[in-house]
Amino acid sequence: MSYLMKGFKCHSPVMCKVAGSLFKARTSKSMLGINEKLFKISRASSQLSSEKANSYNYIIVGAGSAGCVLANRLTEDPQSTVLLLEAGPKDTLLGSKRLMWKIHMPAALTYNLCDEKYNWYYHTTPQRHMDNRVMYWPRGRVWGGSSSLNAMVYIRGHAEDYNRWSREGALGWDYEHCLPYFKKAQTHELGPDQYRGGNGPLHVSRGKTNHPLHQAFLEAAQQAGYPFTDDMNGYQQEGFGWMDMTIHQGQRWSTASAYLRPAISRPNFSVAEKTLVTKILFQGTKCIGVEYVKNGQRKKVFANKEVILSGGAINSPQLLMLSGIGNADDLKKLGIPVVCHLPGVGQNLQDHLEVYVQQKCTKPITLYSAQKPLNMVRIGLEWLWKFTGEGATAHLESGGFIRSEPGVPHPDIQFHFLPSQVIDHGRVASTVEAYQVHVGPMRSPSVGWLKLKSSDPNDHPIIEPNYLSTERDIWEFRQCVKLTREIFAQKAFEKFRGPEIQPGNHVQSDKEIDAFIRQKADSAYHPSCTCKMGQPSDSSAVVDPQTKVIGVENLRVVDASIMPSVVTGNLNAPTIMIAEKAADIIKGLPSLQEKNVPVYKPKTLETQR
Repeated sequence: MSYLMKGFKCHSPVMCKVAGSLFKARTSKSMLGINEKLFKISRASSQLSSEKANSYNYIIVGAGSAGCVLANRLTEDPQSTVLLLEAGPKDTLLGSKRLMWKIHMPAALTYNLCDEKYNWYYHTTPQRHMDNRVMYWPRGRVWGGSSSLNAMVYIRGHAEDYNRWSREGALGWDYEHCLPYFKKAQTHELGPDQYRGGNGPLHVSRGKTNHPLHQAFLEAAQQAGYPFTDDMNGYQQEGFGWMDMTIHQGQRWSTASAYLRPAISRPNFSVAEKTLVTKILFQGTKCIGVEYVKNGQRKKVFANKEVILSGGAINSPQLLMLSGIGNADDLKKLGIPVVCHLPGVGQNLQDHLEVYVQQKCTKPITLYSAQKPLNMVRIGLEWLWKFTGEGATAHLESGGFIRSEPGVPHPDIQFHFLPSQVIDHGRVASTVEAYQVHVGPMRSPSVGWLKLKSSDPNDHPIIEPNYLSTERDIWEFRQCVKLTREIFAQKAFEKFRGPEIQPGNHVQSDKEIDAFIRQKADSAYHPSCTCKMGQPSDSSAVVDPQTKVIGVENLRVVDASIMPSVVTGNLNAPTIMIAEKAADIIKGLPSLQEKNVPVYKPKTLETQR
């Protein structure tokens, strides 16, 4: 997604070499002439002291949306020493955000969706239900992780998502135990209430443009019979309204800004960038540290309490499998010694697909003119000077959630509205005045997997999302197109509505809509659920409700991979919540809880709206 900053060139995906240097362990040389027994004692003693010097209470792998949260919360205790390892670079240059404007200017977000410097740049297998298309999956490889690359939409999901998690085996992760952690993380610019936080590190704001096309979209949705909701993260998700964004004072507010930078001066906290963790170290089934590569050198560092993986839904299961935790048969084929047979690792892969429904605009009010070179310079200079103007928003300021049909208990379709046209993830510049809706189903029954391609940590894993593999998926996408067209046909759009660009008026029958979806649907960048949280008795679970990896000691996973099932909405806010809640678990604190918080339910399920 995005919109203003164009004209760049994509590079083909290659793995960047990991550079830099961390800690050096020195072993004492035994003196010549001593007997073999003394030599062994000396060597063992020196190794122990070396490990102690190169040891922390906690090692966190990945400085992304979850890792930055954990690093901040665990170092609040001055007695806890924490090392945070990140494969990518810092998100600032010479300490300046302005010099890294491609990350911090909200409107510039597509630059990094196409730049391997800050991006793992993953691709899926050819999708057999989508005309064998290979799908592009950008993931953050920089301080802040994907919160430094995403579209800054702050959506929590529906209360019933978390109640479902509890039913799926993640006991203690129902809505009343998750809501307090959403609030703990947040400072909402509209102030605290029963649903919003007012004191947290993560600043959340509403759009400031008041663009006439956003107004038209919200009016049209109400004309089509849908409710207006004043807070889709609060009492009522269902309906259309203004979206919350992780933007603060005109700048992207990633977890690096919210959590990492405020903690970085703590004496008990160390952080390293450009450091690729290649293996988790074990003594038997006890996790004792990690091996990493920095500056071309392979080194080890030790944790005397726990190692916590926060690499995300692709990197965390990949690192587990590289380290001997996964399906034993698959690991043996690659010559990886098995530490623990855990067949759920890499399984249960879930994502959101979306499609763009686009219409020409008859008035010159879209973001098309903002993408012209002189205007881009003007917008950029204003942002660099004051952090204001059209560069200070991602422009996804309105949206909504609806139910696809009668009988569905809570929303299963999401809309993002944009007063511009996006082509190929924003990698191709728009050529016309146009607006669009990003729309897609939220709880797809299609589930995929990922597996190692080889035992080389530099090889991307094989990613098989298995998109559109069920009839329900196909039906829901038809509904997405039909219901969006109905909203765009309302009176509120009359003075703006030009011809439909995509799918186009020639696409009308179910068969034609299905073909359009196969050709044009794309990832919403929400991979999740590959290290599923559940009960130890569940053979598909990877971590227990305490986030501990099942079958081994002193190892946790805390990121979007541990979701039992994907939530109704964007994933950044839920990932931050997961890390906030996990930090309390790791500290041994009782979970926060807020009982009987009211949640909207439709008056009847006999109608779709």
